[in-house]
Amino acid sequence: MRLPPFSSLVALEAAARHKSYSRAAQELFVTHGAVSQQVRKLEEELGVQLFIRRGNQMEPTATGAALAARIGEAMAALRQGVDSARRAASGPIVLSAGPAFATSWLSPQLARLSAETGELDLTIRVEDRVSDLATDGVDVALRYGVGPWAGMESVRLMDERIFPVCSPTLLARHPVERPQDLLAAPLLRHTDLPWSVWFRAMGIEPPEPRPALGFDGSAMMLDAATQGLGFALARGGYAKRDLDEGRLVRPLPGSVDVETGHNFVWRAENPKLPRILKLRDWFLKATEDDRAR
Repeated sequence: MRLPPFSSLVALEAAARHKSYSRAAQELFVTHGAVSQQVRKLEEELGVQLFIRRGNQMEPTATGAALAARIGEAMAALRQGVDSARRAASGPIVLSAGPAFATSWLSPQLARLSAETGELDLTIRVEDRVSDLATDGVDVALRYGVGPWAGMESVRLMDERIFPVCSPTLLARHPVERPQDLLAAPLLRHTDLPWSVWFRAMGIEPPEPRPALGFDGSAMMLDAATQGLGFALARGGYAKRDLDEGRLVRPLPGSVDVETGHNFVWRAENPKLPRILKLRDWFLKATEDDRAR
């Protein structure tokens, strides 16, 4: 069954509460005649009388009072829903990022991010684990991997490339002019990124494993490389800051493309979606040079 126009129901509720068309009109920012007309149309549509005049007051009939009470309850529920939606859409955007990427790429970009997006309410969680965007209170994840992720939207920010890096002092002690020179160099190991991937891409049979410092995280491995403890096989996005600031150098040109990369991940049903999409667009612009390489 079709409901009467919402404006008529609102006019009825206000007029019944004030027992006055004039005061209802003041509350609704319309004219006395507009309220009277809305009530009259509603009476015609329902086929019942909703008000009777008693002196200077418009007294709701029993039917009018009962309907006004139900409308008031419905409007209260609507207000609660709107307030809840507003609260959900406000507050900080919580962004989750892995330690290496947060330190090497995101941290130097924070001032630019804030200035160019106008997003001042941003909470960054630096964490190794993969956050659940549905249950962990996280709005956006800068996630390393292949994707897609079930129930999530995502865009690729950077296609990952790997290449050797080292400190300038180590390179001075162990000059490298061609890929084969790394066969005899001190190599730092990463549990998820073996040197064999890079050597085979260079057309070189990987050396037999030998004792070396090993790491299960890129941040600590790159820190060890800056101290001159060995050559590291770096993911481009993770090494950017150390390379830009001269703590690391690339001993050889070129890189090897891998399937994984850095992704911007979010939920389409998030009430903060307009702000999230603005952030997404900024991240895409900030990384467009990396994707073009």
